[in-house]
Amino acid sequence: MAFVATAVASSIIGGLVVGALGFFVLPKTQVFNKYIESKFENANPVQNSNNTATTTTTLTATTSNELTIPQIAKKVGPAVVGITTKNFQYFNDFDVYGQEVDSVGSGIIFSSDGYIVTNYHVVQGAQQVKVIFNNGKEVNAKVVNYDSDLDIAVVKITDNVQVPGVAEFGDSDALEVGETAIAIGNPLGKDLLGSVTAGVISALNRQIEVNNKKQTFIQTDAAINPGNSGGALVNSKGQVIGINTAKISGNNVEGIGFAIPINIVKSKISALSKPLLKIGIVCRDITTDLAKRYSIPVGVYIVQVEEFSPAEKAGIQNGDIIVEFAGQSVTSISEINKIKSNYKSGDTIKVKVYRNDKYVTVNLTLSE
Repeated sequence: MAFVATAVASSIIGGLVVGALGFFVLPKTQVFNKYIESKFENANPVQNSNNTATTTTTLTATTSNELTIPQIAKKVGPAVVGITTKNFQYFNDFDVYGQEVDSVGSGIIFSSDGYIVTNYHVVQGAQQVKVIFNNGKEVNAKVVNYDSDLDIAVVKITDNVQVPGVAEFGDSDALEVGETAIAIGNPLGKDLLGSVTAGVISALNRQIEVNNKKQTFIQTDAAINPGNSGGALVNSKGQVIGINTAKISGNNVEGIGFAIPINIVKSKISALSKPLLKIGIVCRDITTDLAKRYSIPVGVYIVQVEEFSPAEKAGIQNGDIIVEFAGQSVTSISEINKIKSNYKSGDTIKVKVYRNDKYVTVNLTLSE
């Protein structure tokens, strides 16, 4: 059995499983009860594609009659996109520099000005983000903000383009077990862009432990595969009622997929549409083992400083190790992000780095 816990390299199809039962969560999550704790598999990101012109589809709310599956696909399909990323993947604790990999997931356009909701694990650590419309057109995008605990992120298209569609959000609290559920996404990468699978709502309010916190999921038997992460789970009215996130996979197991209820997403989407404060670094955590091996301090290693970024302006350099951020000791990028959330654009903080066997303190001015 192979456990998939990171974005999948372009040459690998993530989430393929052999052997015993596997619970696979989108990169970065650990889950469920003892029986399937190690078997939860993310509907992982996968690989890349090309372009053409864009046709806008107007999505109108349905208040009464149910739609057929082809009607649902026509209504929602243009609002479901591929999300491709480039990031650094580290293959062991002693791999400081990592290897650049490409991966692909899915996302849902929720506003006409190009905002997209997806799973955090789809864009986690991304140094470059592109969006692929359902007609193959590829445009540039950026990560706006995210909630790693809930595995939700918001991405914004940065090119000046008209989006092909905007999804309508439904009410996940109104769902009933047994009603129609349609999954739309990009299983196994760009070559299967905009795939549609049908099933039912198998269960509601499934409580799964992710990163030591209980989270609530919708269970469905609509096929969810690697690359579907961040895609849409849709009801019979063509309304998005969940974000496809994970599945249980293994021998003798079929049709057990999970989606984040859209009402949870709606409660966070306004806050997540506001930009994160930017530092402008590509980095990785220095673990205790790495620190001992290379005789360096535990902290956050700077792989690359982005040109014209706040970090570059502050004098932070490639190879620096951040050990203090705003006067607080830090050992991981997540700790830096938590501290950073207490500040606003324009604030200047002190950052202490380890450089050439010496400690240097610089003044970093945060910006969006």
